[in-house]
Amino acid sequence: MPAAAGDKAVAERGRALVREALSYEHGEGVPRDPLRAAALYCEAARLGDVDAMYALGWMYANGRGVERHDAHAGALFAMAARRGNPHARHMLRYTGDARGKGPDCLRGARQTVALQPWPLERVIARLAPERQQVARMLTELAPKYGIEPPLALAIGLTESALDPQALSPRNAMGVMQLIPETAERFNVSRPYDPEQNIRGGLAYLRWLLAYFEGDVALVAAGYNAGEGAVDRHRGVPPYPETRAYVERILRHVGRAQHPFDDSVVAPSTMLRALRVASKEDHET
Repeated sequence: MPAAAGDKAVAERGRALVREALSYEHGEGVPRDPLRAAALYCEAARLGDVDAMYALGWMYANGRGVERHDAHAGALFAMAARRGNPHARHMLRYTGDARGKGPDCLRGARQTVALQPWPLERVIARLAPERQQVARMLTELAPKYGIEPPLALAIGLTESALDPQALSPRNAMGVMQLIPETAERFNVSRPYDPEQNIRGGLAYLRWLLAYFEGDVALVAAGYNAGEGAVDRHRGVPPYPETRAYVERILRHVGRAQHPFDDSVVAPSTMLRALRVASKEDHET
């Protein structure tokens, strides 16, 4: 498989991290948290995202949210400038090119930065009473399927706003919006029964978590577009609806990785191919 396939998946993750970092840097939709923004920018920079390199360099150059550090800033601006960022080239006039002196987060094994999870009780309390009942059923059943409640609730709210009678134009049914094939696959004979529908959706999520080895972005994409589409595109499919869906789920779940039960199903062979391509690309 060409290295470009691995690049695409890595680039998508970097862009998602940058968008999340911007939210925390400026307090847009979440409490302002510059340190968290810096950590997210740094992980995105490790993945090669030029905007993240520049944004984190700017934070260090100006002491905004992190302690001012001209060497860190210069190293980050140099990285971004070598990749064609004109603003970074301009900033190098002030910081100098401090190659190799970037922050520690750029070195060593990649660390997944956990995003800020939903305050579940506050979210549920804002729902209409009939939706609160469904939300509590969903979050109480989720751990029985090895699924953390924020992921289960994010999927349920995004799919149907927790409406047990929801029916989409594509014949997706109930709280978890199960299409007929998925309902049959996970033994859901009464898709408009809230508990049975939720159990079927949670069983599918458990399967997706094992198949994509806990990668929340791929799991969300698989739930929205089908695991086959994720495999074909070797990552989140380039459908606007699916990409917006994935970003929303990641924002609410608060983490990029989720525990999974590897006995449920063998992982997608696409994952290994992506890792090989990414490794080959970084070694060239």
